[in-house]
Amino acid sequence: MTAPGPCSPTGTDQLGALDWSPLSLQWPVQDEMPIIKYPRRVDPLWHEWDRKAQKCGLRHTVYAVNGDRYIGEWLDNVKHGKGTQIWKKSGAIYSGDWKFGKRDGFGTYSIPDSVTKDYVKVYSGWWKNDKMWGYGVKFYSEGEYFEGEWTWGKRHGWGRMYYKDGAIYEGQWSEDKPSGQGMFRCENENRYEGSWKDGKKHGPGKFIYLDTGQVYDGYWVADIPKCGTMIDFGRDEAPMPTQYPIPKVELADPDGVLEEAVLTLQNAELFTSQPQKERG
Repeated sequence: MTAPGPCSPTGTDQLGALDWSPLSLQWPVQDEMPIIKYPRRVDPLWHEWDRKAQKCGLRHTVYAVNGDRYIGEWLDNVKHGKGTQIWKKSGAIYSGDWKFGKRDGFGTYSIPDSVTKDYVKVYSGWWKNDKMWGYGVKFYSEGEYFEGEWTWGKRHGWGRMYYKDGAIYEGQWSEDKPSGQGMFRCENENRYEGSWKDGKKHGPGKFIYLDTGQVYDGYWVADIPKCGTMIDFGRDEAPMPTQYPIPKVELADPDGVLEEAVLTLQNAELFTSQPQKERG
């Protein structure tokens, strides 16, 4: 006798004993896998305090330990952007651009007057690496100021210096001194046009004496005219002309004599500028 199959109408349906309703089509509930929960990491308080102390963006007045004050923008805890610094000891004030904690960009530096205590502008212009750098104007005293180019906090490049006695120098500068080509105009309008070195007339140059109506054209060494020619120039219009005009040079070749003298001076200067070992 053949045993009824599992799906036989007359046999025992083992699968039929299960509940096949939609609500029953679920996996048997298993025990949940245990999950290890670690306690949340908490940074030390000093980490939080340090984070809050980091200065970025615009801040109100920040005082340094020595009493200096700064109002302005910050980046990663250093002055960066627009801001104003006031030094307690000197009372000086800088207002302008900052870059990574240093004056960099355009800004103005002022100090209080020793008598009136009013702020007096010292420098207005461009800065780089905490130094005057680029074009700017510096005021030395009443009626005396410089406008021109700066490098490493010194006058360097082209510039014009106004002196308190009315004199003006306009031309090239190097290491805070007139060097290169420039024109110096005296308070009486007499002027020198030519070469400069270390703040002195040096090399070929021309001095125009408007008061006497004369011109000296020659070669200079350390502010001293060594060789050249003096001629009358606008003598009739000069306010204080000399009693007698300058006589005509009677040399056969005055230009050749002058050229030879200049060459001798240049060779002597070249010799003295050489190190002792190279002179032999």
